[in-house]
Amino acid sequence: MKPRIAIPLPHSIDLEYSERAWPQYAAAVERAGGEAVRIPLNLTQNEVANLINTCQGVLLPGSGADVNPQKFGQEAIPECAPADPAREAVDELLLQDAHNLYKPLLGICFGTQSLNVWRGGTLVQDLAILPVNHPAGRAVAVAHSISIASDSLLGSIVVKEEAPEQDGFLRLPINSSHHQAVGIAGDALRVSARCPQDAVVEAIEGGQATEGATAHFVLGVQWHPERSYDISATSRALFARLIAEAAAWVPRPIHTSVAS
Repeated sequence: MKPRIAIPLPHSIDLEYSERAWPQYAAAVERAGGEAVRIPLNLTQNEVANLINTCQGVLLPGSGADVNPQKFGQEAIPECAPADPAREAVDELLLQDAHNLYKPLLGICFGTQSLNVWRGGTLVQDLAILPVNHPAGRAVAVAHSISIASDSLLGSIVVKEEAPEQDGFLRLPINSSHHQAVGIAGDALRVSARCPQDAVVEAIEGGQATEGATAHFVLGVQWHPERSYDISATSRALFARLIAEAAAWVPRPIHTSVAS
């Protein structure tokens, strides 16, 4: 059986965006050998938990919303987009389940920010004053490059021919479509990639671990590998690794779970 990957709809209000964006994530998962499982944002907590129970991995996608800044102790600035409480509630259920059960988790753009805030980190609410065009958007195939720590989880996934070493880091060209980013990394999360021009965080990683068990796969990237699946070997490798981790996942003993 193909491993099932839970993917919430990106936005509860902007349905046109959701219906356009979600199939891209689903297609990348399915091309990598998984089965994409749509998680609607209007279900009850029990209904979401029942769907999560059937999945072996989680992908948190991008969104047109911004995470509610009150969750990391700040007031929203004018540049901050409205929050999406329904999306945040579903993300929290998925994050709790993935961490309780050590299911592999990949965050993309907003999904990475959601992960960081859930783990107690903060966000930079707007990057507009910085020199790099981080909000470049889907029309720009390569917006800038990032520097990746070669000894990181992400560093072990990137295809070296696409990301040559420079000054001790792997330099990967990426797309970019965001105006916020990770500020202070959340509890036990490692910053594994930054934009070299302005030090904006481009990837975080770090999951649960138990004695005698392999490390829990938790990775968040700020760019959109689902959009560059056809042109980037590293984008394909990211989804392949998520599916491989989900295929190898086995339930671990827990005390509490959102799915119980």
